[in-house]
Amino acid sequence: MNIHEYQAKEVLKGFGAPVASGVPITQVSEAEAAARQLPGPLYVVKSQIHAGGRGKGKFKELGPDAKGGVRLAKSVEEVVQHATEMLGNTLVTAQTGDAGKQVNRLYIEDGADIDRELYLSILVDRAVGRVAFVASTEGGMDIETVAHETPEKIITVAIDPLEGVTEADAGKLCDALELDGQARTDGMSLFPILYKAFTEKDMSLLEINPLIVMTDGRLRVLDAKVSFDGNALFRHDDIKALRDESEEDAKEIEASKYDLAYVALDGDIGCMVNGAGLAMATMDIIKLYGKEPANFLDVGGGADKAKVTAAFKIITADPAVKGILVNIFGGIMKCDVIAEGVVAAVKEVGLKVPLVVRLEGTNVDKGKAILNDSGLAITAADDLDDAAKKIVAAVG
Repeated sequence: MNIHEYQAKEVLKGFGAPVASGVPITQVSEAEAAARQLPGPLYVVKSQIHAGGRGKGKFKELGPDAKGGVRLAKSVEEVVQHATEMLGNTLVTAQTGDAGKQVNRLYIEDGADIDRELYLSILVDRAVGRVAFVASTEGGMDIETVAHETPEKIITVAIDPLEGVTEADAGKLCDALELDGQARTDGMSLFPILYKAFTEKDMSLLEINPLIVMTDGRLRVLDAKVSFDGNALFRHDDIKALRDESEEDAKEIEASKYDLAYVALDGDIGCMVNGAGLAMATMDIIKLYGKEPANFLDVGGGADKAKVTAAFKIITADPAVKGILVNIFGGIMKCDVIAEGVVAAVKEVGLKVPLVVRLEGTNVDKGKAILNDSGLAITAADDLDDAAKKIVAAVG
């Protein structure tokens, strides 16, 4: 689960991290009062969407020469002007795709006198099986660009889960970020704070880009991107309350109600599969034969008829879907249960696009019989290759 920057900063502030004062708003009428709560005279007006690259983004409605989604303001009046242009308009960034995201929230933040911009993140390093810090002196840039062009400027420090962030670990990070004086003192305190927040709140990513050294030598978290492990949210009611469903795909929200692993994609062939590996293989073979999958959907091994029906409804609700491929290998999951769910869903919502079903495994004969006896326009497939060819041909 992702949250907005202002929410992430509030979480980090609760652990003692240094963040600027700021006020979130959802209406232009709130902008002046928000700015007057801050010291000034420099303000930052930040679009709050679940995507990176906001500062370099462009608003669809304002033309190519308009400023981006993060803007400086030197007066309260300028804050109001920016808010008027930004709220309700569509911000397109490198991470939103061409469709962009509508800006429904802004964060009015106190400005900072910046001396240096640094990059810092915490993530789960699967190569070593530990939580690790990633640090670079190249803050404010896309870390992918830094990794490609100057990988030697990225330092990774894995943390022993039994020890936590030791003084030696913090020292390595200070060295990597070239911190000295007051900034080094701040860093020695900040790194354990961030690790504590990451582990106690079950984060999957904490990215600070940039972490800044101000002209007075102090460190400040200038931006914060945080994602949480969805499987751990049952432990954190305070974090669940931060969810902004307006930033999520409506189909993904519906899928989460049924504990379905669903991710919307840009293609036109809907997929319903059991097992993440098989789902990936199904998407790959669709691409191999020249089409694009419209979704990733893993119904899981323990799905019942109701869950399968819900999954089918979610796929058919996508107007981009021009055909559907159901690919089930019955191990724990029984083929007849899948067949019953598909038939029930088709009878309830109708079938307006081609449907190809490949079943194999437990109760496969029962499943095929249910499909054959349904009287529905369902195309059977012998194997995955056959299924992919048939659905691609049917979509055209």
